[in-house]
Amino acid sequence: MSSKVFDAVNYLMLFIVAVITVLPFIYVVSGSLVASEELLIKKVVLFPTKFSLDAYKFIFSTKIIYTSLFITIFITVVGTLINLLLTTLMAYPLARKTLRGRGKFMLLIVITMLFSGGMIPTFLVVKTFGLLDTYWSLWIPSAISAFNLILLKNFFQQLPEGLEESAKMDGCNDLQILYKIVVPLSLPAMATFALFYAVGHWNSYFTAIMYINDAKMWPIQVWLRQIVLLSAGGFTDASAASEISAPPQSIKYAVIVVAAVPILLLYPFLQKHFAKGVLLGSVKG
Repeated sequence: MSSKVFDAVNYLMLFIVAVITVLPFIYVVSGSLVASEELLIKKVVLFPTKFSLDAYKFIFSTKIIYTSLFITIFITVVGTLINLLLTTLMAYPLARKTLRGRGKFMLLIVITMLFSGGMIPTFLVVKTFGLLDTYWSLWIPSAISAFNLILLKNFFQQLPEGLEESAKMDGCNDLQILYKIVVPLSLPAMATFALFYAVGHWNSYFTAIMYINDAKMWPIQVWLRQIVLLSAGGFTDASAASEISAPPQSIKYAVIVVAAVPILLLYPFLQKHFAKGVLLGSVKG
């Protein structure tokens, strides 16, 4: 009886947490599809009675959005590949106990998690290397995440050492071992970090504002921000002006949906690997 009561309480708590998690998404999607009249009458709309696509028509009324969407996909794909490549190439040697100075390297990596140079020194470094108005300014400063690096290193350390020894006996060098043995066995971890890095690149807009002055090179997040300002009357741009009228609140909700849907569509393809990768570095018993 006590076990059944415990299970019932668990199911009830999980149901409450699920409802609390899902309700904001339903509210945002409904707010982006509701007609302006209903939005003015009701403060909270979960199931609109009259649908309207004016907010989305307002967002996609200019060709700049489609161009910026392609730019964002390009930045996300290339940036994620750079992140995975550099993180893997650095985590693999650090996972080997035979590396000289391994503890000192790890100390330097941990220090970067606690202390940062700040925004202005980073901007000066990017400017000094001539990376302004290039997409390299969005990739290089965030090429390696210290936290993800440590987790991936711990994952590599859990792999049996006998695999590397047998590969060396077959004549494989370190790069061949990494490419043919370590990486295939680490696909759950790679998929997890790919999702983390991709979400970071997709949602990043502040770095683009700082390092890219050419509006034609802006990712979609920057333009969505400009559209929100335009709908609120705080931004005027002839190229982004539209004859479509939509409530500013509905436009804000539509912007959230447009920014979140691509990553939500990507998650099902990585869910199988993500479920295994979330336990990286955990204690197994």
